Amino acid sequence: MYKILLILIFSIFLNAQNLKIASYNVENFFDLNKDKSDYKEYIPNSSTQWNQRNFNIKLNNILKVLNDLDADIIALQEIENESLMKLLKKNLPQYSYYSFTKYQNSSVGLGFLSKIPIKSSSSLNVKFSNAIYRPILESTFQIDNIEFKIFNNHWPSKRASENYRIKYAKTLYDRVKTLPNDYDYIILGDLNSNYNEFETFKGDKKLNQTAGLTGINHILKTTVDDKYVVLADILNYNFKVHYNLWLDLKTPLRFSTKFRNQNNTPDNIIIPTALFDNKNLSYILNSFEVFKPNYLFFDNKVYRWQMSNEKISKHKGAGFSDHLPVFAYFSIKKDDTNPISKKDFKHNINLISDLYKKEKLLFPITLEDVTVIYKYEDKAIVKQDNNRAIYIFKDAKNLKIGFNYDIQVNQVYDFYGLKEIKDFNILKEKNEHEDYKKLFLDGFKIDIFDFKYENEIITNLVGTVNNSRLILPNNKSIKLFAKDKTILPKNGAKIELKEAHLASFKGNMQIIIHKTSDYKEIK
Repeated sequence: MYKILLILIFSIFLNAQNLKIASYNVENFFDLNKDKSDYKEYIPNSSTQWNQRNFNIKLNNILKVLNDLDADIIALQEIENESLMKLLKKNLPQYSYYSFTKYQNSSVGLGFLSKIPIKSSSSLNVKFSNAIYRPILESTFQIDNIEFKIFNNHWPSKRASENYRIKYAKTLYDRVKTLPNDYDYIILGDLNSNYNEFETFKGDKKLNQTAGLTGINHILKTTVDDKYVVLADILNYNFKVHYNLWLDLKTPLRFSTKFRNQNNTPDNIIIPTALFDNKNLSYILNSFEVFKPNYLFFDNKVYRWQMSNEKISKHKGAGFSDHLPVFAYFSIKKDDTNPISKKDFKHNINLISDLYKKEKLLFPITLEDVTVIYKYEDKAIVKQDNNRAIYIFKDAKNLKIGFNYDIQVNQVYDFYGLKEIKDFNILKEKNEHEDYKKLFLDGFKIDIFDFKYENEIITNLVGTVNNSRLILPNNKSIKLFAKDKTILPKNGAKIELKEAHLASFKGNMQIIIHKTSDYKEIK
């Protein structure tokens, strides 16, 4: 009776609060029992030094993250077994409930820790004849009379082709299609897929054995016709689509892992239209975040669990995970929801800077008085006085350098994070700018690593070339990129940029050289 009363009181308390729901891949949390399914680095008390000392450090580091994250529900991946879930729950008494699943011969599984009751749990089986991965954990939560499901995922890594992840996505989509259209559910976990996977994997022949089809985008329908499902149109579809919460963040902030210092988003939270219907559980707009306290970084890198770089890797007893947790807030209060049906999604765009806030345009917009400040073949960079510049990456051959135009923008596009105009029309050619080069930015007077300067043309920047990087006088360096590698300045050359394209790529700033006249060598 006392326990029931406590649950009731806690339920009433939570009902006045927003729910914080998170996902975290802890990176290989194994126990000290020797099993046939152990990764070789985690065979206990072996030469790899996976021992009691390092286990305790790993455990305490996970506990620190989970305590500081303080989510109401946390989905975990890469937990070896249910005993370790129970150990985490024991050391985190704020979590009264848990669930867990794995295949018998799989190395790791996945689970939930929850402050609110878990009504039931089951597994969605995804099996292959030649490999053992993990099931999808479906847990049903209930608070008062509000019921919702969360699907915890850990899809195969990119050592496997996209076919494998497509099978996971299809299993999941087939399941959620059976739910009523207004039923609340959340898809989350380590999908080993970027939110923009349909763009990022195309050039990889090992991954792309599916003619460009992806699990996260095409099967789960976070894109339709290779355009993102966005808040402005999610209510307009007559079939089940999903919104990926990564779209809530500015492009440079979209990462939960770093690979070769490039941003990646394998950890996702994906939601259906039902979470915008102002009933039961509702997503609180723009509440999605990456949990990234300073201690989860070392030397500007995600501070993963540390292994020595030797023939036989050894545990160093330091670090956390190669993933950062992601989380979002959901409301169970009627007066705290953010129904998108009441939100004004009119573009109201007349500045280039406004385009940087859009993932796609639902209808064309007009930009007046844009100046062509750079031209190369059918590509151009246009800019408005006292505003930003943007790249037009094709069909700009009729634009004249130094002239002002009114243009109609039909679609925008993110190329690995770089905002571009994908489709446009010239509405009116106007006067020639009095001095378009005044719109260039002095590379010495700005922070060239600040993403607000992407797509600007910079000048007056001097440095020395070393392995396709420009070494600046302050010893910082920035990558030099050219589609035609032969036009890059030679290694060791001292150069001055005359009119170079400052761009971003996968979370890093770089300088694009389109033609040899973009720079000059200094003797």
